[in-house]
Amino acid sequence: MSRRCVITGMGVVSPLGSTVDSMWENAKNGVCGIDNITKFDATDFKVKVAGEVRNFDAEKYMTKKDIKRNDPFAVYAMGAAVQAMDDSGIDMEKEDASRVGVIFGSGVGGLGTMQQQVTRMNEKGASRVSPMFIPMTIGNMAAGMIAIRHDCRGSAMPAVTACASGSNAIGEAMRMIRHGYADAVIAGGAEASITKSAVAGFINMQALSTSDNPDEASLPFDRRRGGFVIGEGAAALVLEEYEHAINRGAKIYGEVCGYGSTCDAYHITAPHPQARGGTQAMKEAMKEAGYVDSDKVYINAHGTGTHMNDLVETMAVKNALGDEAAAEAYISSTKSMTGHLLGAAGAVEALACIMALNEGIIPPTINLLEQDDECDLNYVPNKAVKADITLALSNSLGFGGHNACLAFRKV
Repeated sequence: MSRRCVITGMGVVSPLGSTVDSMWENAKNGVCGIDNITKFDATDFKVKVAGEVRNFDAEKYMTKKDIKRNDPFAVYAMGAAVQAMDDSGIDMEKEDASRVGVIFGSGVGGLGTMQQQVTRMNEKGASRVSPMFIPMTIGNMAAGMIAIRHDCRGSAMPAVTACASGSNAIGEAMRMIRHGYADAVIAGGAEASITKSAVAGFINMQALSTSDNPDEASLPFDRRRGGFVIGEGAAALVLEEYEHAINRGAKIYGEVCGYGSTCDAYHITAPHPQARGGTQAMKEAMKEAGYVDSDKVYINAHGTGTHMNDLVETMAVKNALGDEAAAEAYISSTKSMTGHLLGAAGAVEALACIMALNEGIIPPTINLLEQDDECDLNYVPNKAVKADITLALSNSLGFGGHNACLAFRKV
């Protein structure tokens, strides 16, 4: 008998809000979560804006001691995971802990801690490096801390596929449940890389927007676009086997019904010019989801606002759906509001897909005033629209050529 994977809990820490309700309300209303950088003094940097997490009270989720002993990426992850577990209503005392796992992605892990501790070593000597340096830096620590907190004794691991990490984490968790290795998995992604070193690196790659106007910086599918805006945050989903969720009377937000994971095998940062890998990932997710021509589709695009990404992703959508269905699909980039959360992006955007399915509201691509002629699909410009969609897809494309597509349906 085929096992199904459903969503029973959600949590988020993001530039648009640090609860699901606040994040979704702001997304629907086209609120821009991008503002001037406050994480460090950006006076001498070409880039002045970012999608920072603001007004997040970490002490709701962790002790002061644990907050100090973890990098912010793991703190954000814990905040989202605790929200999701509370939302799910799972009582771990009644569960077989060996059947509950964690897969949590991060593109770069504790980069801020690494920058801080290397600077300390260079300035004060090796003896002054914190004994917590390694545990705070390694990318698996979000998964490990979440597992410790919730007594999850099944498989607990990270997904590290750059900007596809959050989506790959959810997809691999779905496969764990479908293939019988787990009954529930906490899955998602986290990132906290608004640091001098990360921003400098992306600037020197010419990947970031250099606009100092928060409303003109993240411009997916707009002819004025000049790069992405770096963001931070985390999102977590509690995934469960359908019968397991039904038997405990859980509320069900939707089903993870398809997943595609591919590699362009082309270039370390540039997408394949014919959208080879992105197209295949979408096709695989759609096939597994049982896509039919009558489906009304919403696609939460990777939509970074870089020149090549938006062109190639538009091509991938047309290749996967066909020109006619692609023209009828609703597509939006919530990165226009959040910035690019890197390893957390796919998880936050999966959450947006689930909320869109549940409420029948498509969040907009804000700041889309001059649509690129080569990006010629419906990107839901500037204002949310109501639509009774039957299938939601979430695309994530990462450095290294990693592509992931998740498919969701209502139950």
